[in-house]
Amino acid sequence: MSIAGKTVLVTGANRGIGQALVAEALTRGAKRVYAGTRAPLAHPDPRVTPVMLDVTDAALIQAAVAQVGSLDVLINNAGIAQYDDLSDRAALERHLAVNLLGTHGVTQAFLPALTESRGAIVNNVSLMALAPFPLTPAYAISKAAAFNLTQSLRALLTGRGVRVHAVLTGPTDTDMTRGLEIPKASPESVARAILDGVEQGEEDIFPDPMSASVADGWRNGVAKEFERQNAALVQAEPDAA
Repeated sequence: MSIAGKTVLVTGANRGIGQALVAEALTRGAKRVYAGTRAPLAHPDPRVTPVMLDVTDAALIQAAVAQVGSLDVLINNAGIAQYDDLSDRAALERHLAVNLLGTHGVTQAFLPALTESRGAIVNNVSLMALAPFPLTPAYAISKAAAFNLTQSLRALLTGRGVRVHAVLTGPTDTDMTRGLEIPKASPESVARAILDGVEQGEEDIFPDPMSASVADGWRNGVAKEFERQNAALVQAEPDAA
């Protein structure tokens, strides 16, 4: 898939990777970019249409569906990341509400449009989906669940012609990682790598130096092979029937 001429929706588009994805989609010639945010947004490019979108609010999601109409690429980027130690159940529930259930709700709402366009779903999960960072375990748990959701959608939607991509992002220089003294990729470089991966048809996208260091191990590992085997069973069902 080429982004040129396509209609793209980016959630969490007001800052960080989301903001960079909007800019990168424009650079690649997107026809229309819908920028989903929880607060009003102004953008100088006439191809950008702001959309009020809180991924935990079903009414706002449905209003966004009505506003957007046809869609080629949905990028589920909105998320939260907070420090915790798993002693507070509410912290885990907050992360699951946004990072897992928010992604699920937006995806299901836009699925008819994406099925019609034979489009793509891009879920920005995290490298922590593979292994947690001990200071943010609730975040890691929610992203592991979002990654499993992504893998499940990938298998279930193949027959509809909808491609599903997981983005396993490593440390990126955004507000979420402020205060962490570790090497970080720029949001702009991550956005470029994400859309490179979409255009090249990569199922699992590793868009920064840290995540890229584990890419081959994941793609050639037993967990990925097990995913392929399980997906093949689901995809074989229509023929078997």
